[in-house]
Amino acid sequence: MIIQSLELENFRNYEALSMQFDSGTNILYGDNAQGKTNILEAVYLSATTKSHKGSKDKDMINFASQEAHIRTYVVKDGLENRVDMHLRKNKSKGIAINGQKIKKAADLLGLLNVVFFSPEDLSIIKNGPSERRRFVDMELCQLDHVYLHNLNHYNKSVNQRNRLLKDLSTNSGLKDTLFVWDSQLVSFGTKIIEQRKIFVSQLNEIIYEIHRKLSGGKEELKIVYEPDVSAELFEEKLQKTQERDIQLKQTSIGPHRDDFSFLVGKVDIRKFGSQGQQRTAALSLKLAEIELVKKMTKDVPLLLLDDVLSELDSSRQNYLLNSIGDIQTIITCTGLEEFVNNRFEINKVFEISNASVKNKATLLNQIIQAKT
Repeated sequence: MIIQSLELENFRNYEALSMQFDSGTNILYGDNAQGKTNILEAVYLSATTKSHKGSKDKDMINFASQEAHIRTYVVKDGLENRVDMHLRKNKSKGIAINGQKIKKAADLLGLLNVVFFSPEDLSIIKNGPSERRRFVDMELCQLDHVYLHNLNHYNKSVNQRNRLLKDLSTNSGLKDTLFVWDSQLVSFGTKIIEQRKIFVSQLNEIIYEIHRKLSGGKEELKIVYEPDVSAELFEEKLQKTQERDIQLKQTSIGPHRDDFSFLVGKVDIRKFGSQGQQRTAALSLKLAEIELVKKMTKDVPLLLLDDVLSELDSSRQNYLLNSIGDIQTIITCTGLEEFVNNRFEINKVFEISNASVKNKATLLNQIIQAKT
C-alpha cells in the first residue's frame, strides 16, 4: 500500500495544499514551525481517524475557519481509493471512502497502515505508563478492529462509572446501579488484557534480534506486560475496591492503569537504564512495530519520520535508514546533510516554508550528483 497524493483545505496552517508523493522516500525539509509535521499529522489522521498528538478535531482546523478537509489517495492491492475527511469545530468528523460515507472508524482502518516515529517516541521508555499504553493502543487499533471496539467501549464504561461515582456523593441511592458499569468493565477489560498479552508476545519475537543488532550484540531486550489486574481476578478485585472507588470518586483498577517494562538482562531500563539504552530500546520498538505490521497485514506500512534523525547518533541513523529501503517513507528534517553523508536514496524532495510546499527536483539532482 502507498499514498499517492494528499490535499488539504484549512487544515492547521494550510489554507490549500496539494502534494504528489513518490512510492519511495519523500523528504520534507525546512525551518521549524513551517508546517512539516502538520502534513504528517494529516496523513496519520487519514489512516487512523486520530491525531498522533491526541489533538481534538477543532484544534486542527485553521483558526480562521469552521471546518477543514483532508483528501488522500491510497493505492492498495493495485486499486486506487480516495479517503475524504471533513473536520468540523462543533460536530464529529465525517469520513467517506470513494464517496461513500462510513459510520465507524473500523471501516477505514487497514486501508492505509502507518507507523509514526517522532522525537517524543525516543522517550517512551522513560516516560510514564500512559505513553507506553498509548503506543500499544495506537498500533493494536490499526491492526485489530475487535481491539478498537473493545477499547472504545471500555473507555466509555470507565468514564460512565467515574461519573456515577461522583454522583454518589449527592445521591447514595445510585449505588445499586454500579453493577451495570462493573459488568461492562469486566466484559471489555478482560478482552483488552488478553489482546495486549498476545501483542507483547508477538513484539518480543521480533524485537529481540533487532535490538541485539542495534546494540552490537551486547544487549538482549525483552518487553514485559504488567497488567494492573489479571483477567481472571478483575471482577473480584473490582468488587473489593468498590468502597475505595466511591471515596476516591474514580475507578482505581483495570487495564487503563496497565504498564509495560523493558528489561535488558534483569535490569529495568525504564528506571535504571542510561539514556543511550532507553533510546536504543525505543528505536528497536519502532522497527519491531514495522515488522509486526508487515507480518500481520501481509503488506508494507507507510513510515512517517518526524525529525527523528537529528536525535540519533550516526550508527543509529545508519541502522534506521538501512532498515527502511523497501518502505514508502515521508521524512521531515531541517537539513539534508544526513542523507547526503549516508548516501541514502531519496526519491522526492519538498521544501516547506510558511505553509508553502515546493517540489525541489533540481535540488534532488544535486543531491544525487553529490552522492556519486
